[in-house]
Amino acid sequence: MMHNIDINKMNRLMEENKEAKQIISQLLENHQVTVSTIAHEIRNPLTLVSSALQIIQVQHPEVKEFSHWKQTMDDIDFMRQLLEELSTFNNGNTLHYSVFSIEHLLKNIAISFAISLDEEESEIEFSSSIPDSLGKFTGDKIKIEEVLLNLLKNAKEAISDKGSIRLSVSRKNDILSIQVKDNGCGIPSDRLESIFEPFKTYKQGGTGLGLSLSKRIIEAHGGSISVTSKEGNGTAFTVKLPI
Repeated sequence: MMHNIDINKMNRLMEENKEAKQIISQLLENHQVTVSTIAHEIRNPLTLVSSALQIIQVQHPEVKEFSHWKQTMDDIDFMRQLLEELSTFNNGNTLHYSVFSIEHLLKNIAISFAISLDEEESEIEFSSSIPDSLGKFTGDKIKIEEVLLNLLKNAKEAISDKGSIRLSVSRKNDILSIQVKDNGCGIPSDRLESIFEPFKTYKQGGTGLGLSLSKRIIEAHGGSISVTSKEGNGTAFTVKLPI
């Protein structure tokens, strides 16, 4: 696994040596193709296994009472999720650009999230502050939405019962700041440094790719993502994007 220091060294080498840049670029491209191919090849037979087990469950409902049946189905769902997220992570820095209203996108995300809380009859209080006239944004609309929904989902999961989540947006000159803040369980200080590393997760059933993918997407847009947290007092993720 490459760390930030390795990536920085690699970037410097690519800037200083054109031949090295060509070789490294080809290696990275080959790596992406390999990961995508492996994920695809595993996902296909796994889907067949999942479908077969679902047919068995429909035709023989009694299997649901068998020992470990539910765990088996959960494990298969987890593997499918992991392969899907691995493939998405692998292509996280590949953007499909369009020009769109960032204000409109953010307000739609806020409304959708609020509706999802209502449907779940959640006791979480959600609020948002999104000013008008934020301007047009050039980027990958789907991936920006994916990042923000992931941050909101994490905030929701950090709250065990009652709590609050706030989505706040501001613009200063050509920088757009988006913050997702909750008053949930918070993150221990010893975990903050590694929170954006791939496959680092402290959640049951988590893949450890959500935040690392978010970081990859935001940085591909020329932006940054940071976190502040105190155990027991909540967490705030801040995304900054050039606009």
